[in-house]
Amino acid sequence: MKGLRGSRRAVAGLACALVLTGCSTFEGTGDKGYVSGDGRVTQVAAVDRGEPIVLEGEDLEGQPLDLADYRGKPVVVNVWGSWCAACRIETPDLLEAEEELEGVAEFVGINSRDTSTAQALSYERRAGITFPSFYSPTGEAALAFPQLAIATVPATIVLDAEGRVAATIPGGLPSAQTLVDVVEDAAGSTDG
Repeated sequence: MKGLRGSRRAVAGLACALVLTGCSTFEGTGDKGYVSGDGRVTQVAAVDRGEPIVLEGEDLEGQPLDLADYRGKPVVVNVWGSWCAACRIETPDLLEAEEELEGVAEFVGINSRDTSTAQALSYERRAGITFPSFYSPTGEAALAFPQLAIATVPATIVLDAEGRVAATIPGGLPSAQTLVDVVEDAAGSTDG
């Protein structure tokens, strides 16, 4: 009888531990140093989008880059790093969506935590990325997006034509078509 109670306690303890570990939508950073999102799309209703995002800085070649210059069309902002395996996996989907959305949306990256622009530029050349990216070696550019954890890489944010957050996708893109659909929805939504 005593052994049976001990087994029940062990099973109950294990069940509690499993439930508690599943309570977060993000994995911990562990030894990775970044947060892995789950790729779930969160859309924001037009009336709830708040103020336009303000982000200015330099691109990977040291040229000025300002999100305000892209207002008038939706903007896809992708947080990436050349060191990030999940970023490499999602790049083909990102580029496919960019091609499909040509003329509908603009694309801008935030290169996060690469120790030099040389690494990032080399990755862009190999991957065929032609859109500009903010250089953010500390990852602080992501602070412009309070909807994301600063350490979430990769992550994709869709801004509406006014520069307001219309959707977030923490983690790798589910598919190119998912991103196309989210951008087209943002392009068609207004406050009025």
